[in-house]
Amino acid sequence: VIAGRVAFNLGLQGPCLTIDTACSSSAVATHLACQSLRNGECEMALAGGVNTMVMPETFVALSKAHMLSKEGRCKTFDESADGYVRGEGVGVLVLKRLSDAERDGDNIIAVIKGSAINQDGRSSSLTAPNGPQQQAVIRAALANAGLKAEEVDWVETHGTATPLGDPIEVQSLEAVYCGHRSAENPLIISSVKTNIGHLESAAGVSSIMKAALS
Repeated sequence: VIAGRVAFNLGLQGPCLTIDTACSSSAVATHLACQSLRNGECEMALAGGVNTMVMPETFVALSKAHMLSKEGRCKTFDESADGYVRGEGVGVLVLKRLSDAERDGDNIIAVIKGSAINQDGRSSSLTAPNGPQQQAVIRAALANAGLKAEEVDWVETHGTATPLGDPIEVQSLEAVYCGHRSAENPLIISSVKTNIGHLESAAGVSSIMKAALS
């Protein structure tokens, strides 16, 4: 009920919903908020996520799944990466149609040109990413934004520092972004998880905020 409670306290109306797609929850919320704005369902939207570490059972489950770093450091894309570090945090984006923000004289931090979502389907395990579907959603986002792959200079990745997920993600990025890229136009990749840990349900919005503020 958290979305409804926030709307109640702030006196907000229009679409109001809570999204649970695990680590992509706040990114999917942002995607749906953009759709609502484009469809004229609202004039302004708040999209974000929050993560608090209050249940020891979660630590136990993640430890049993060998997903957490034994060293307590998130070393994304490093040869010695051995898992992620959990992090707490909250992030909220204020979203408006660009024309409305310009009209209202808002301080515009960034523009979301396009977005896309999809689901892995059946992969090798519940937590194993599906490379071809990662490539498909990236291509869909590029198409939605009207961008060519070589026009993108930098990708803020999921980058959890797990030995299974990171290589698949890098291979997917290479397949989509590096086919027609020159040596003078490299693709830079990064992950905010090396700075603040994995915010899990708030991971998506933390990555978006990093990209916007950078």
